[in-house]
Amino acid sequence: MSTLTHPIVSDAQWTEARKQLLAREKELTKLHDQVAGERRALPWRRVAKDYRFDTHEGARTLAELFAGRRQLIVQHFMFGPGWEQGCPSCSFMADHVDGMNVHLAHRDIRFVAVSRAPLADILRFRERMGWQFDWVSSHGSDFNFDFGVSFTPQELASGEVAYNYRKGFFPAEEAPGLSVFCRDDAGEVFHTYSTFGRGVEVMMGAYLLMDLAPQGRNERDVFYKMEWVRHHDRYEAGQRFEPAPQKLAPPAAACPHCEA
Repeated sequence: MSTLTHPIVSDAQWTEARKQLLAREKELTKLHDQVAGERRALPWRRVAKDYRFDTHEGARTLAELFAGRRQLIVQHFMFGPGWEQGCPSCSFMADHVDGMNVHLAHRDIRFVAVSRAPLADILRFRERMGWQFDWVSSHGSDFNFDFGVSFTPQELASGEVAYNYRKGFFPAEEAPGLSVFCRDDAGEVFHTYSTFGRGVEVMMGAYLLMDLAPQGRNERDVFYKMEWVRHHDRYEAGQRFEPAPQKLAPPAAACPHCEA
């Protein structure tokens, strides 16, 4: 980033350029609102399977995860059985949750993270990270597989898995995503929406602020663009990210930030 290569203009020229960009930003805002409306208008599907989860309060069904609210947002958090810690990129997402949770609750929304790791491993890592949001284990359940965020060894060996509504290569047994559910007065649960790949950026408020800064996200053009992300207790004080030689993150730690 240098003033030697970036245009420097007068106040009047800057204001005119900013007005032109503002018009584009307003177009984007209106398009965002339009797409959000289309998202809410999607048809729902009934969740018939009896999924069970291990929680710090004992076994719970999917319907019980709502905890009295009508809407449930699930973060499919990449933390598989045998992993020492959760995915750094999913942790980056989760870092935003506790501050939002009180506001979500007042809009009749409950947030829960779900991983396949055993509950004891989840709670240990949650304590290390200092998080307060609810995080449950789907260990032994089909939940992650049915919602397209966990893959069997056979699927991975084939070189092609179904993720983000298409089939292709994926380098890890776990994948990121968000799923949304609604519960009616009769207690029936409906799946209303899921998003994967870059769709999970809705949780990454820090990214939106980076997009305002002169250098933006400053990520290299590689498959795993979030290579710079660390668990928030693993950054070195005063250190800035410098792009490393091109490489993919190890599969057990990867959270590939795929195309939408």
